[in-house]
Amino acid sequence: MKELKNKEILEKSKDQIKQENKRIYLASPHIGELEQVFVKEAFDTNWVAPLGPNVNNFEKELAEYVGIKHASALVSGTSAIHLAIKLLGIKAGDVVFCSSLTFAATCNPIIYEGSEPVFIDSEYDSLNMSPIALKKAFQVYSEKGKLPKAVIVVHLYGQSAKMDEIMDICNKYNVPVIEDAAESLGATYKGKQTGTIGKYGIYSFNGNKIITTSGGGMLVSNDEEGIKKSRFWATQARDNKRYYHHTELGYNYRMSNIVAGIGRGQLRVLDERIAKKKYIYEKYKEAFRDIKDIEMANVCEYGEPNYWLSIGLLSPESKVKPIDIILELEKENMESRHIWKPMNMQPFYEKYDFFKANNEDISVGEDIFNRGICLPSDTKMSDEEINRVIKIVKGLF
Repeated sequence: MKELKNKEILEKSKDQIKQENKRIYLASPHIGELEQVFVKEAFDTNWVAPLGPNVNNFEKELAEYVGIKHASALVSGTSAIHLAIKLLGIKAGDVVFCSSLTFAATCNPIIYEGSEPVFIDSEYDSLNMSPIALKKAFQVYSEKGKLPKAVIVVHLYGQSAKMDEIMDICNKYNVPVIEDAAESLGATYKGKQTGTIGKYGIYSFNGNKIITTSGGGMLVSNDEEGIKKSRFWATQARDNKRYYHHTELGYNYRMSNIVAGIGRGQLRVLDERIAKKKYIYEKYKEAFRDIKDIEMANVCEYGEPNYWLSIGLLSPESKVKPIDIILELEKENMESRHIWKPMNMQPFYEKYDFFKANNEDISVGEDIFNRGICLPSDTKMSDEEINRVIKIVKGLF
């Protein structure tokens, strides 16, 4: 009897150790049962191709969710930006203004077309593109007689940029805006969904995004002809003839019907995912309220973020640095990471023009990079796991 009891205790201990050692991710796929229904339907009807009912319905359902007329389902957010650039007629030698504090996928498509990126600094309120820096860039390039052909604005970590100010500046110069809403699906700006304010908007469904299709993206717009053209280019620009005939360069960018089925299921739980992300952010904010050297990123009053990642900013005087938190969490099998390293600091992109939002030695974006940390924000985290993260972080201060 005693041996049996000891065995039970041992098994419980093993389960406890297993639970404690379970990897806690920054943000990972959160799949339910609905996705399987749509995927199974694709298999049952033999729609295993880069077209089909799931693709068409995913486009329609996402467009309805964000309140826009048209959508084009693609293989990635990067491909969506690439096609948006092409739709605006941007070509070799043209200039495109772009947020500097972002992931490289935002600006890589500018290079694909042989165009020239000009990077715009951030501001502290939203961490997004600074209207002050954007205005400086327009003044300089207007005097050069070389206005940009587009401005790519990123809604970083799920919070909208200051779109009224940015749109006013761009409209003054008649320059179209592409919204990189890869990280901000479901976030709003003054009641409008991010991605629906500029000429074109893009979303990403990469595995770490708030909803995922494993890999995928969407291009959205109220321009019906532009979206039709994007689908044409995305299917190798095959002309409407009985044989294969090509008058334009095309790409293999169309989303598959299987992947779109995952997206349809995920879209139905997007609001739940946003609510959980917000809950995680607020737990961190409350827990760190009395620690003067760390505060959670500001939430702007003009909209509601989707809280994709919970961002902490350390004070300039803090002896604890982002890498200290990252390494301490890693010891407990918890994933965190630095803020995006700004593009103007990247070896590949540092040769291009960059406009700062301040007059300090380092830019706002570089300062945010130096002091910022992305904390575990996985929607599958339990309260116990969130509290473990909090305990470890607080223990460093």
